[in-house]
Amino acid sequence: MRLIHTVAGALLLLLTIGSILRTLVVPRGLYSSLVHGLWRALRTVLGLAAAPFGTYRAQDRAQTWLAPLMLTGMLAVWLGGMLISYTLILHGTSGLDWSISFREAGSSLFTLGFASGDRLHLSVIDFVAAASGPLVIALQIAYLPTLYSAYGRRELEVTLLQSRAGEPAWGPELLARQSLVDTETALPQLYRDWERLAADLGESHSNYPVLISFRSPQPNRSWVVGLIAVMDAAAVHLAICPRTAPPEARLVLRAGFTALRDIGRSMRVDFDPDPAPDTAIRLSYTEFDAAVALIAAAGFPHERPAHEAWPHFQGWRVNYEPLAYELARRSDAVPALWSGPRDFRAPVIPPARPADRRPPGGHAG
Repeated sequence: MRLIHTVAGALLLLLTIGSILRTLVVPRGLYSSLVHGLWRALRTVLGLAAAPFGTYRAQDRAQTWLAPLMLTGMLAVWLGGMLISYTLILHGTSGLDWSISFREAGSSLFTLGFASGDRLHLSVIDFVAAASGPLVIALQIAYLPTLYSAYGRRELEVTLLQSRAGEPAWGPELLARQSLVDTETALPQLYRDWERLAADLGESHSNYPVLISFRSPQPNRSWVVGLIAVMDAAAVHLAICPRTAPPEARLVLRAGFTALRDIGRSMRVDFDPDPAPDTAIRLSYTEFDAAVALIAAAGFPHERPAHEAWPHFQGWRVNYEPLAYELARRSDAVPALWSGPRDFRAPVIPPARPADRRPPGGHAG
């Protein structure tokens, strides 16, 4: 039995170290069972706590705690796994009682130093345990600046999008507003900015999946809803204005669905990597037709009617709609237009458009 305990402790220690390296050290989108398990359990608990209130605001307030609890939970699981593994190893190699083995493992792991063995091989185990605890905590501390740096870059662009696409963001509203305030020439730069942000999202959120659970400071903002809005705007733009749409619209679409696929792979989301252009999408033609009418009413130029533009829009959206909807669902994003269903019941929130303050017949000063 002592040999079994020693082997079990060594295996648990290797699994714990492997989880730490996969999550904090390896710069690649490796799937972490620990992160996924904590996310699923904590998200379920927080969702159930907010369910009796029956509003999106209650869900948003509850899910705000998801990312901090995940970070704390990961550290607790890692330290707990090491404590159990060193307890098993000490008990298996020395024959000490369980209570004494646990006390010595905790004393060494947390560098308290109030208990230690008087045999050489026990001292070696104590030294290794004493190095493990501070190292794990240091790695977790070093992990936070990386997370918050990526979070800051993301939220800057999401906040800037609010005045262009409404809150919550919606693709057709983005095009309509540019026409209403005569800023259509700013669209290429917006597409370029979000092309770069999409690449950043694909790299950071696939390497550090916990970022998906970091919510925006304002409840009606969301990184995934913002990305869907910009991609929808680019897809509508290309569909209704095939000759005058800027090339940046194609680039942001390509960067967007590539980023979503990178994140989806890291989270083991099933998707079709090469869907046919005529594959059915969940967004209906009726919704698309109404959006094109809204854009046209705002004065946005269009070269194709809605029924001719629909197959082209569908051919673009089929590349990102399933993944975008799934990530919006998993992140419990604000229920915006054209962003898919949620696991909680809440009405879809349309973007709020500010009142026109221009004097009759004149221009705002």
